[in-house]
Amino acid sequence: MNPTQSRSAAFWHSVGRTFVSLAQRNYRFYFTGALLSNIGTWMQRTSQDWLVLTQLTDRSSSALGIVSALQFLAIPFLAPFSGAVADRYPKRTILLITQTLLGLNCALLWLLVVTNNVELWHVYVFAFAQGVVASFDMPARQAFVSEMVADSLIPNAVGLNSMSFNAARLIGPGAAGLLIAAVGVAPGMLINALSFLAMIGALLAMNPAQLHPAPQRKGRGSVREGLSYIRHRPDIMLVLFMVFMLGTFGMNFQITNATMATKVFGRGAAEYGALGTIMAIGTFGAAIIAARRRAPRVSVLLLGLGGFALANTFLALAPSYWFYAILLIPTGLCALTVMTSANSTVQISTAPSMRGRVMAVYAAINMGGTPLGAPIVGWVGDVAGPRWSLLAGSIATGAACVIVGLYFFVHKGVRVRIERGRPLRLHVWTTDEAIAAQSAAEPEK
Repeated sequence: MNPTQSRSAAFWHSVGRTFVSLAQRNYRFYFTGALLSNIGTWMQRTSQDWLVLTQLTDRSSSALGIVSALQFLAIPFLAPFSGAVADRYPKRTILLITQTLLGLNCALLWLLVVTNNVELWHVYVFAFAQGVVASFDMPARQAFVSEMVADSLIPNAVGLNSMSFNAARLIGPGAAGLLIAAVGVAPGMLINALSFLAMIGALLAMNPAQLHPAPQRKGRGSVREGLSYIRHRPDIMLVLFMVFMLGTFGMNFQITNATMATKVFGRGAAEYGALGTIMAIGTFGAAIIAARRRAPRVSVLLLGLGGFALANTFLALAPSYWFYAILLIPTGLCALTVMTSANSTVQISTAPSMRGRVMAVYAAINMGGTPLGAPIVGWVGDVAGPRWSLLAGSIATGAACVIVGLYFFVHKGVRVRIERGRPLRLHVWTTDEAIAAQSAAEPEK
């Protein structure tokens, strides 16, 4: 085989490894439905934010923060119970119900918008209702991944889920921005309402016989059992802490991008939508890397969180719109690296019978902090300016990275190696990860 053929074979092998979970029929349906639904989701988010910012308020960051908070307000309160529901009942059935309700919720909001009857309090109500249903949707959806693929493919499937979400992010915000500039916010909301049909159709098209359902929990005490399981797992608690700090104080770009685009740079709807698309370049790249990663590592989480804090700081100091837009790429890359690694770490290290409850707590930590963080970030934006909204996220995530990093240096041991060459490579891993890798590499006797 000549060098050209060798490189070609290596390339296609790499592509095959990246998309290996799509060989599973059920997951292939799920991936396609999720991709179409996610495009609608991003169009809805962009349209709704623009509606609140420019039509229902006078560019109020606080109002945007309240909308974001209400979308996630129910999650920390309902997550333990929704996780128990996910472990007790078939997850596919749960998803069919939740996806239908979410679609109806979006359709009703669109109806108010298109008839010119929408008011700010309507958006608040629908945002809260969406959060209630999402509280049951998210743990079931995340735990459902492990029922469509084998355990060895969970990191790949989680990475492909993120790829789907962020591929949609490449399309949705930009398309919504163009639609808003041309005809208003209503079409984006209608498209989102209809996109739920794709996910419902995918769930109905699956073959239940090819699923690998986890043992269903029966009886009382399941919520307490899930919380007790996490309390006795310090490794999971550390991951949840990092996710909480990032989700609560760092991932508020629905507020910061909107206010930076309008208040700082004086741009319109199309430019605001473009920011979401540009950021998705970074998040999509991180999703591809995650899909190729065979096993998650805590060190990757630490590097991703530290990188996010640094990139977010540069965002706050960006002198121009286009400089800000370009910096969104590494920011999105680092943010999604943390999220995908955290998701895979928690799912793989959790017993199958406990995944629904643990992933419910994960969802509560990941998104349930938004009711706390979003109003604070919005208020900071109104009082001190949009740039300080970003700096607040940098300070919080940077502090979390330092705290967890010090813990691992003291309790786990951390090794660092710089590999010379082009490009220069930095390798960071814990002692436990090194021992596990060495054991896996040793031949069986």
